[in-house]
Amino acid sequence: MSREATSHLDIAVLLPCYNEAATIGDVVADFRTALPGAKIYVYDNNSTDGTALKAMLAGATVVRERRQGKGHVVRRMFCDIDADIYVMADGDGTYGPADAEELIRTLITERADMVVGTRRGVQDDAGRQGHAFGNRLFNQLYRVLFGNDFTDILSGYRAFSRRYVKSFPAISRGFEIETEMSVHASRLRLPVTELELNYGRRPAGSQSKLSTFRDGFKILAMFALLMKETRPFAFFASIASAFLMAGILFAAPVIAEYFQTGLVPRMPTWVLSLSLIGLSFVSFAGGVILDSVAQGRNELLRLHYLSLPSIHSGKRLDAAEQVAHKRDAA
Repeated sequence: MSREATSHLDIAVLLPCYNEAATIGDVVADFRTALPGAKIYVYDNNSTDGTALKAMLAGATVVRERRQGKGHVVRRMFCDIDADIYVMADGDGTYGPADAEELIRTLITERADMVVGTRRGVQDDAGRQGHAFGNRLFNQLYRVLFGNDFTDILSGYRAFSRRYVKSFPAISRGFEIETEMSVHASRLRLPVTELELNYGRRPAGSQSKLSTFRDGFKILAMFALLMKETRPFAFFASIASAFLMAGILFAAPVIAEYFQTGLVPRMPTWVLSLSLIGLSFVSFAGGVILDSVAQGRNELLRLHYLSLPSIHSGKRLDAAEQVAHKRDAA
């Protein structure tokens, strides 16, 4: 889609940053070249290396977020900024600003609410083998728990509609925010798509802030939390099954001994088994109740999402599509 087709749209480029002085100036400059009409925002998360100054000198609007963690930064950005289309990337130079126009074109032509720039080759080499393994593990786990909407849930290069941004609750604190973004789209059955893009390496002097084990455990914890909040029946039914199986395992030898002797000499084991079976029924009942509550919350979120204006229903998008179609026809 040509720049003429998107010139009437309010586009915001969002760059959460923490100690990215080595790259942020070039990243801002490249986004200004790729999207001349876009407003570029750098949210500095307590950097100590001059990131904010370099971003400001490159022409970005710089805002400081004092609470440490990418989730806090994204929540603040989504709250503060009003635009028709949002493009979010990292400030480390691993994502190509030249691809932003293609993300926006896909968002508009596919009438999607989120386009994820999947990282070509990230499953083979994400900078460290631990990262590569984590990517494979989390993407597979996501497909099992939440569906097949995404193949790279941890990508930080995304384009969003205003509807998506203003309906996203954002409860995460750190790098698990990308997982929450993906689950939000799957939860509300929002139109989403993926676009495979090249993924670069950090230049010399730029260090990754992602800890393989610490952030990996946080992402796993976020999986569990989102499973409990969005699919409580499956979550608590799994717990109920575990309690039931444990209760049966403890009860089986006691019952066998009772039929042989008519006695229950291991009373504590019998009481424990009955307690575990009782807990399984309580957990199952809780899952049934909470599933109804979750359905009600999903309906409210969906209604809020539908109440927000969409660029896909206005004359501005029609004009953009007409320009794009004329260009394609030529």
